[in-house]
Amino acid sequence: MSEIKTHYRNCNICEAMCGLEIKYQDKNIISIKGDKDDPFSKGYNCPKATALQDFYEDKDRLKTPIRRTKTGWEDISWEEAYTEIAEKFKTIQAKHGKNSLALYLGNPNAHNLGNTLFLKPFMKSLGTINRFSSASADQMPHHVASNFMFGAGMLIPVPDIDRTDFMLIIGGNPVVSNGSMMTAPNVIGRLKAIQKRSGKVVVVDPRRTHTAKVADQHLFIRPEKDALLLLALINRVFAKNAVKLRHLEEIIDDIEVFKTISEAYSADAVAEFVGISAQDIYTLADEFMSANSAVCYSRMGASTQTFGGLCQWLTNVLNIITGNFDRAGGAMFPQPAFDLLRNYKKGFKSSFGQYHSRVRKLPFFNGEFPVAALAEEIQTAGEGQIKSLITVAGNPVLSSPSGHKLAEAFQELDYMVCVDIYLNETTKYANIILPATTGVENAHYDIFFNSFSVRNTVKYSAPLFEREEYQRNDYEILKELTIRMSDEEVPAHVKSLTPEIILDVELKKGPYGEQGFSLQKLIDNPHGIDIGPLMPCAAERIKTSDGKINLLPQLYVDDLVRLNAVMSQPARNKNYPFDLIGRRLVKSHNTWTQNSARLVKGKNPCTLEIHPDDAQQLGVSNGQLVNVSSISGEVLINAVITDDVQRGVVTMPQGWGHNQKGTNMSIAATQPGVSINDLTDVNRVDLLTGNAAFNGTPVAIKVAT
Repeated sequence: MSEIKTHYRNCNICEAMCGLEIKYQDKNIISIKGDKDDPFSKGYNCPKATALQDFYEDKDRLKTPIRRTKTGWEDISWEEAYTEIAEKFKTIQAKHGKNSLALYLGNPNAHNLGNTLFLKPFMKSLGTINRFSSASADQMPHHVASNFMFGAGMLIPVPDIDRTDFMLIIGGNPVVSNGSMMTAPNVIGRLKAIQKRSGKVVVVDPRRTHTAKVADQHLFIRPEKDALLLLALINRVFAKNAVKLRHLEEIIDDIEVFKTISEAYSADAVAEFVGISAQDIYTLADEFMSANSAVCYSRMGASTQTFGGLCQWLTNVLNIITGNFDRAGGAMFPQPAFDLLRNYKKGFKSSFGQYHSRVRKLPFFNGEFPVAALAEEIQTAGEGQIKSLITVAGNPVLSSPSGHKLAEAFQELDYMVCVDIYLNETTKYANIILPATTGVENAHYDIFFNSFSVRNTVKYSAPLFEREEYQRNDYEILKELTIRMSDEEVPAHVKSLTPEIILDVELKKGPYGEQGFSLQKLIDNPHGIDIGPLMPCAAERIKTSDGKINLLPQLYVDDLVRLNAVMSQPARNKNYPFDLIGRRLVKSHNTWTQNSARLVKGKNPCTLEIHPDDAQQLGVSNGQLVNVSSISGEVLINAVITDDVQRGVVTMPQGWGHNQKGTNMSIAATQPGVSINDLTDVNRVDLLTGNAAFNGTPVAIKVAT
């Protein structure tokens, strides 16, 4: 045997960009630990990092193409797979039109250097506008707000958590998620650092999350009422004449108009509906305003609901009018070394509403339609009907609303292809599965998450293990399909491109190119390079045509009419009296970590949390099997009685359901769990952005018989 060696890389399972130290011998991983010399994570890593080894060694993982036949799955060559796929897709498009082919992109694509760089030409080669992704089941409200307020959907302000004195977290659980649209390893350490410097952390959530238990204060709120709370906080700022625009005064208009709008949303007016007393709202607003620096961070609970668009707009407004925008300790724009906005011109025409989905007229944005529209676009006959589909690193049957109905739709397709390493709940419907290399076999650079990072850092991770001859990297699969699907000949220099070539060019042309940043410099610094804290840069980063922040986009003002109706509607649905919300688990990430033995071992975490008073009223005892039903479906799940949830609210983990027939995920099958998306309703969306509205799903509960 050869000597034991050490490899340094970033973990690419979640957004935190934790640095890892991997000990290995030959092609065997011995240990995975946090890299103490990583300037960003400083030795911290969460349990999910071990899944990199589990994925690499998993006996269930596919490594070469397979094709579904009447008698089962058969192995085929890469050449045979590519040839059949191109022929089938082109034949279907010739008969039914270009848009009869659809593309779905899963969350892991954002964590993959090769896919990030090669998906755009691949999408172009398909020639279809029918593109969908997990973004519209997650974060689309953030991007729409940034598009209309700052001129670019990827210009996301993030909390300067390391320098703030007051952090308000609405609908987020960053201690468990390690950030989420706020790339920050060791969030628990960062929150405790706020407290050590005499700052304060407040969490507003229908559930007392892990983050809430770390915070100084937790306020229960009724699901989907966050926009009303934000408006009440904004109302208080105006009522106290406490607006501070600081250095942004010259690039912000409409302050007086916003003041008039906010007058209808005093704490007294909204308290009954949000479930927080007027006095608590006043105190929260006053503390936020009086802090030396403060920041409001709204995440999943505030995004994946029917008013997700309003929530993200109002979060930005609150940070702006209190003088906590583009300022240390507030909400700031990162300046990444690989700048996705490098070629983005001011006044660039937005794609929002350029098209609308064929059936429900949901808006197109950022190159895609809402995933909530996918099933109906497959099942509704007529011009433009989706007849074929390719998914890349996604499991929408588990991650999308009404996932079981999406599974039914997949069975009606003429042809389906999946790029994935598993035969899972989605890929089992494919005609061909193309498995790519994964994790430690890939080069890595966090293009997207450096754009959401709470500190400007940079790091490149070379592959730990080179792929075998019979394997293909993700970008190689995409590039080959691009060549075969393109109507025109792909130039030779494009065919020879690699992720490293593109990365090197972007680093040299990026904001730190003059400082000698290049791929080689990153290779010479395997622990990563700390560029420094976030700096004020709004004047340079804003991409609106006039260079100003648009505080009052008309589509948000128009959407307030829909919000106002909440204050005149009954509080509960009589047939489905409980509000279902999702919850994150520290050892789970969306749908793609359930085949890691170390992450699923132990007590089954896929349970329904219910308040003691509600359990007593229903006659439910701890651990008892209950039936949970919604307008979309029903599941059987064990109840856990806890006062960590608000009365009238129940919670389930998202990302489970890996116990279905026809998959090869044997480890996941030993930890059976049901999918929350057998209950969520594909028709519940944020009408403004098209984002899926998972949280607040009305459900009924009864003891299982």
